[in-house]
Amino acid sequence: MAEQKTPDRTDHNITLDADDDRWEWRRRIRANPTKHLVYRIGVGVVGGLLLIAAPLTGWLPGPGGIPLFIAGLAVLASEFEWAQRVLYKVKDWVKALTAWTGKQPAWLKMLGTIALFICVLIAIWLYLAVLGVPGWFPDPWERFLARLPLLP
Repeated sequence: MAEQKTPDRTDHNITLDADDDRWEWRRRIRANPTKHLVYRIGVGVVGGLLLIAAPLTGWLPGPGGIPLFIAGLAVLASEFEWAQRVLYKVKDWVKALTAWTGKQPAWLKMLGTIALFICVLIAIWLYLAVLGVPGWFPDPWERFLARLPLLP
């Protein structure tokens, strides 16, 4: 069995080196300059579209654009070293934040959870205030929502 070597991520190339790639099919693409250019353009377009979609969906209830941002960065990081460096910094930041929140007392975690829940409710309310209550909502829900300020 071939030993998996660790990619060299210390060089500051724009694209990954062929030796840094762990997948044979991508090494074959990189061997052909035309295929590599088309592949890089495709990866750049898909990753860029995901990054553009992230702030556009960020206002939606739920996680919004965060997963799209991370997915776009991961797609770009599959081909571009600058995106890999950014992705590793984001991963380190998330690990540090997770470690920090794990050290906080239970009452503070609960307060943060309640604050997040309230933010989500406000985001849903703003969404309904701007776009209106969908007609497919059950009638009791529509009657309840009609009593809230700014909702028709």
